[in-house]
Amino acid sequence: MPLYVHALACAFGLGSWVSINGLWVELPLIVNVLPEGWDLPSYLTVIIQLANFGPLLVTLAHKFCPGKLRENLVIYAVLSIGVVACVLLAVFWKNTTTFLEQPRSTAFFILTFFLALVDCTSSVTFLPFMMQLPAKYITTYFIGEGLSGLVPGLVALAQGVGMSKCVNVSHVLDNLTDSEPPNFTVEMQYLPPNFSTEIFFSFLAVMTAVSLGSFLVLNRLPRTFELSTENLVPESDAVATVCSGFEGPVDPNPKTNSQEEEEEEKKQIRVLFPKPLHSGYQLAFIYFMVVWVNGATNGLLPSVQTFSCMPYGNMAYHLSAALSAVANPVACIIAMFYPKRSLVFLGVLCLLGSVFGGYNMAMAAMSPCPLLQDTPLGDAIIVLSWIFFTGLLSYVKVMVGVILRDRSHSALVWCGAAVQTGSLLGSVIMFPLVNIYHLFQSGDICNTKCPL
Repeated sequence: MPLYVHALACAFGLGSWVSINGLWVELPLIVNVLPEGWDLPSYLTVIIQLANFGPLLVTLAHKFCPGKLRENLVIYAVLSIGVVACVLLAVFWKNTTTFLEQPRSTAFFILTFFLALVDCTSSVTFLPFMMQLPAKYITTYFIGEGLSGLVPGLVALAQGVGMSKCVNVSHVLDNLTDSEPPNFTVEMQYLPPNFSTEIFFSFLAVMTAVSLGSFLVLNRLPRTFELSTENLVPESDAVATVCSGFEGPVDPNPKTNSQEEEEEEKKQIRVLFPKPLHSGYQLAFIYFMVVWVNGATNGLLPSVQTFSCMPYGNMAYHLSAALSAVANPVACIIAMFYPKRSLVFLGVLCLLGSVFGGYNMAMAAMSPCPLLQDTPLGDAIIVLSWIFFTGLLSYVKVMVGVILRDRSHSALVWCGAAVQTGSLLGSVIMFPLVNIYHLFQSGDICNTKCPL
């Protein structure tokens, strides 16, 4: 039974962010088809931030109607929406409508919003449900959550990007009697990938359905195994003290505990649940890292990934998107087995990750003629830069979350607010720069002439 429940918990966690992670790794193929082109990622970052409307509703329901919101019903609803949205995306993702005399990917944007709504809401519903199970299954759930980025990245690598090539295309003149030679132009042609985008979206629908089925079984499991969990804090008063974040003393109950037993319980609580001490400057630094890291990884850099990578070719963009998605769960697994809470160490990692992010942003600003273009070294550097940028900052995100989680519940609430603030600021800053002021320029790999 434990192995069976571990497998269910892992499959359940797989559905947490598999849809949005899948969209990001599929973008190298999508941007070549949809009319927004290289500007598409900047639209997606804003849509994903708008989808935080879902967790906001759940949080307000917990605040004003405590104990009345049933997480299992919300999870059933959001996972069912995710399956339907993935199926519809596989059918309608290419459909466009005309808005302000410009073709727009309306169906793709609407369905992306629902997928983001599912994944964002999972952050405030999946984990509270898993808290009903013994602690050993929560670790397995986090492994599944990490796989929600790893699995789509591996599938995208197997899919291939569809190699492109530059070919001479002749244009026949309308005047057949004209004796001038035919006009030749150089155009880019994309070779097909190993399987289509429709099949990839269908795969995302299957993964979400597997998560829904796993939750269905988990929700129906008998709770008899709960009795086997260790009661680390034996009395209810002590539990109340821990859950309230050590905010006040507990009134002694002379009918049940002696003075010696109470002192021993308090000593056990201090040992089992130590509250880290940080100065005001250290807390400010921690929350600054939360805002900056999430602003960079969720808003600033994803908005310009096309401009940063596409000048090096579709293969470089595809590898950057897929391998950086793989780097995220790998960093989480490393943080699980090799946790380092030193603020100096985390600050150094944050600085290194920011340096790689700065290089990525600089290459995007230089588009369509970045450094070392059309060289294997340039391709390798941009791919590795995106991997290290994502991996280093993902490790910092995990460890900062662990530090604040162990501090108090209110610290974790403020951490969530800082995460959303950083992500929103990054998206709001980049959207006008990309789509209104057009500070980042796209190009045609076959026809762009760059100075040597």
